[in-house]
Amino acid sequence: MNVRVPQIAGDTNQTVKLKPREVNNLDWDGKLTLEFSGDRPSIHSLSIEPIKETTIFLAGDSTVVDQDVEPWAAWGQMLPRFLNPGVLVANHAESGETIRSFVDEQRLAKILSLIQPGDYLLIQFGHNDQKPNGVPLDIYRTLLIDYIGKTRAKGATPVLVTSVNRRTFDSDERIINSLLPYTEAVRETAASQHVALIDLNAMSKTLFEAMGPEASMKAFMHYPANVYPNQTEPISDDTHFNSYGAYELARCVVRGIRNAKLPLTEFLNEKIADFDPSIPDSQPYFHLLPPPFRRKRRM
Repeated sequence: MNVRVPQIAGDTNQTVKLKPREVNNLDWDGKLTLEFSGDRPSIHSLSIEPIKETTIFLAGDSTVVDQDVEPWAAWGQMLPRFLNPGVLVANHAESGETIRSFVDEQRLAKILSLIQPGDYLLIQFGHNDQKPNGVPLDIYRTLLIDYIGKTRAKGATPVLVTSVNRRTFDSDERIINSLLPYTEAVRETAASQHVALIDLNAMSKTLFEAMGPEASMKAFMHYPANVYPNQTEPISDDTHFNSYGAYELARCVVRGIRNAKLPLTEFLNEKIADFDPSIPDSQPYFHLLPPPFRRKRRM
C-alpha cells in the first residue's frame, strides 16, 4: 500500500496544491485507512511495516484516479488487483487534470521527489487537455517529452498511455474517437522518444464496440435516480466508469504491459489469464476477485 502527504520531500516550502475536495481527504493524510466489507467482515490479525518495493506511479485525470465515492471507479484503482506482492501502485492522478495543470500544481514534482531507479511512471492525459482553454497540441507534445526526460533522469521508466475512449457511438455502432488528435500525439511521441506505449485508446474502442451501445452503458455511469444513497437525480455519464468498466479497462492496461514486454510483466499475477478486449467479461455475472494474500519475496 502507498501512503502520501502533500509535502514534497527535500523541500519543506513546497507542497502539492490540493483542490478543495482533496483537503482532509484520506488519500493525503499519510495514514493507512482499512475498510472491511462483505456480508460478514472480520479480521484475525494485522501487521504493518515499512517496506520499499518497485513502484508504479500514475499521472493522469479522472479516468485514472482513485475514485472515493461509489459507484464511480477508474482503472488506476483496479490495477493493484493484477499485481503480485513485490510491486505497489502510487496513484497520483486527480480529476480535472491536464498535462500542464499536473505540473503547475506540483503533482509531477511530488512524483519526481519520490520516484527511484527501477520504478515506473504511467502517463495518461487528454480528456481535459482537449477542452476549451485546455492545453494546445504543441505544448501538450512538449510536456510529454518533458515528463519523459525527467522520469528517465531519475533512473525510472516512463510509459505513455493513450486516453481511454468516451462512450460515443456513430450510426454504425462504431466508437467515434473524440480524443483526436491528442491520442495520435501520444503515439507519435512514444515512437520518436522510444518510450513504451499502452494504447488504451485502441483497446477501449475494441472493448466498447464488443459490448455495443446498450451493454456498454453498464460499464459507464448510467443509473436511474435513487439507486444509491442521496442520489436523487439520474446519472448519465459517457466518460466515467463504474467498477465493472474500470476493471475491464485495467485488464486492458495489463494487456498493454504484456504487449510492450515491460519488465513489469514479472510482477503480473500469473493466475489471471490474458485479456482479449473483443471478449469482455459478462457484466451480469461480473464480480471482483479476491486479492492475492501470499507475499512473494524476490531473491
